[in-house]
Amino acid sequence: MRPRNFLRSSTIRFVALVFALQIGSSVLLLLAVQHIAAGELRQLSVDIADELRGDLAASFDEGGLPALKARAQARIARSPGDDVVVLVADGGGRELAGNLGAWPPGVKPDGEWRAITLYRVDSDRPERMIVSASRMADGSLLLAGHVVEGSLQLRATVEEAMASVLLLALPIALLGAMLAARVVDGRIARIATTVQAVRTGDLSRRIPLDGSGDAFETLAAGINAMLDRIETLVTELRIVTDGLAHDLRSPLTRLKAGLERAIAETGDDTQATALQSVANEAETLLAMLGTALQISRAEAGIGRDRFTDVDVAAMLSDIAEVYGPVAEDHGFRLEWDAQGDMAIRAHRELLGQALANLVDNAMKYARPGPIRLRARRTPDGIAIGVADSGPGIPPEHRAEALRRFGRLDPARHIGGAGLGLSLVSAVARLHGGEIRLESDPDGLAGGFEVEIRLPG
Repeated sequence: MRPRNFLRSSTIRFVALVFALQIGSSVLLLLAVQHIAAGELRQLSVDIADELRGDLAASFDEGGLPALKARAQARIARSPGDDVVVLVADGGGRELAGNLGAWPPGVKPDGEWRAITLYRVDSDRPERMIVSASRMADGSLLLAGHVVEGSLQLRATVEEAMASVLLLALPIALLGAMLAARVVDGRIARIATTVQAVRTGDLSRRIPLDGSGDAFETLAAGINAMLDRIETLVTELRIVTDGLAHDLRSPLTRLKAGLERAIAETGDDTQATALQSVANEAETLLAMLGTALQISRAEAGIGRDRFTDVDVAAMLSDIAEVYGPVAEDHGFRLEWDAQGDMAIRAHRELLGQALANLVDNAMKYARPGPIRLRARRTPDGIAIGVADSGPGIPPEHRAEALRRFGRLDPARHIGGAGLGLSLVSAVARLHGGEIRLESDPDGLAGGFEVEIRLPG
């Protein structure tokens, strides 16, 4: 299996997107709450100070400056721990009454609200306050305000609480993103499972529908309709090809029988030789038809009902026993090796024929020497290979070698229909596996191996 590139993984990017959207929306929400809370606290202080200023101005309207000073002192005396700020001054800014020692610089009697930091006469530390100053009818000055230190502390507490909430939101957002990705992956996995089954030849598989009516449901319904059409076409094609193969086999069989009778009855050696050549071609054509039919059936998924528990080691032993003497006659030495538990679910006849084809290919194209039948466990299942000492197939020609009736130019002087590797590939796909062609399988600068990778 290829290593997953997490940076290009759609799942990882989806999780990151959902996580970022959730965190972004949380941050925006918290900022909005902070802004609203700060505005409300400031407005509350302004309203309190505005009410104080109105009360003092009413006292001036009723009794002039003396009433204003008395009212200011009474207001301070009534609530000594209150957050009110009051200052009554003459036209030159000299303090007449209130809890500020002097007129603050930079504050103009224009009625505007401004935030400044000042000392009150009863406080030993500077305080943040909102104040507004105005000039009375007799030229005196009135400053009224409200200390906002408590509001600032409350705002800081709110900000700390929001930061804590944001930290708590991080794992929750990540969990939510992962759950969302899991739901999407689950829907896609059902589609992928069906596609994988169809790819290996099981055209009866369909994507289960849940009735949600969403985009995944629409996609699944479309794929199912497409598979229905494909299954219909493949079934019709299978019927045609099976009938054609059957119709061709019968006359070819009769032709071969007639040729054999003619060979037996003729007394002319030249004619007998010619007839025997024609009979051999008929036998080759019959074998080609049989192999092509097997490939078509395997690619259509026919044969899965004949899967049984197969002991791979015993199968390799049987193949070596049958082909060993033939290999020795051609200058080869057939060896086999299978270690550990090698039991799999498989179609024993087809798998055995595929391996026999590989042994036959090795005897055709390899240099005399060892031919190794071997099986080994892989992380995903079992790999069964046939290795030889031949030159192998160049990487650029391997796709052509696996194609049905594919023949490589250097090998055209050797008999064959180009169906051997095609059958092996079809058998591998029937079992949900794949075929791999590897040069120098043992790292000894020579040889070639065809390996069938099967799940399980």
